[in-house]
Amino acid sequence: MEKEAFDQRDITILIVDDEPRIRDLVRMNLEMEHYSVIEASNGVEALDQLRENLPDLVMLDVMMPEMDGFETLRAIREVSTVPVVMLTVRQSEQDRIHGLDLGADDYLAKPFSPRELLSRIHALLRRSFMAPPSRKTEIIVDPDLKIDFSRHEVIVRGQKVVLRPTEYRLLYHLVSNAGHLLTHETLLSKVWGREYRDEAHYLRLYITYLRQKIEKDPAHPKYILTERGIGYRFKELDE
Repeated sequence: MEKEAFDQRDITILIVDDEPRIRDLVRMNLEMEHYSVIEASNGVEALDQLRENLPDLVMLDVMMPEMDGFETLRAIREVSTVPVVMLTVRQSEQDRIHGLDLGADDYLAKPFSPRELLSRIHALLRRSFMAPPSRKTEIIVDPDLKIDFSRHEVIVRGQKVVLRPTEYRLLYHLVSNAGHLLTHETLLSKVWGREYRDEAHYLRLYITYLRQKIEKDPAHPKYILTERGIGYRFKELDE
């Protein structure tokens, strides 16, 4: 069995919610798993806690007065790459995509079970502390795209592009299996974890992000190809 990359006793989680009842419920479940917990009741307090205590993960409610969760997330992303889980009663895909577009790492709809809450946190922390994948070879896909996994660099038409950690892991698994079809379930398990095998919208969204960054025409991709209803395949590489 793979050894965990972190110890819960060393992890601090910030809960941001204007409802004391929700904060108490989440704190109780986290502390039972030996996480350290700090709290904030609004966005301004959350930013203060972020600066002062440097939490390892933030659980952020969307529906808060004055400074809502989306505004708070935007401010967090200006200063930190800390993993963020959005908590909300909203369940539309548009809301989920908006949060992920702003830099959220996961999305959990209320009401949620303690088991699902802990599973999502555990999976996100595992990804956060996981050593990034690496390969020793430089891959020249074509004159427009060069990938150096040993240096974590992606060069598109002569310019270095910055990938989020999740985008990088997704590209790594696609390129490592170039020419071969990877199913939705396989990619979700490898990139996000087994708990996310049914979260196809995450994969669709991050495929879109990657295409926007590496494809010359994202609407007509030549690198990341869709096998409709099955999965994705990176173009076959020349020897």
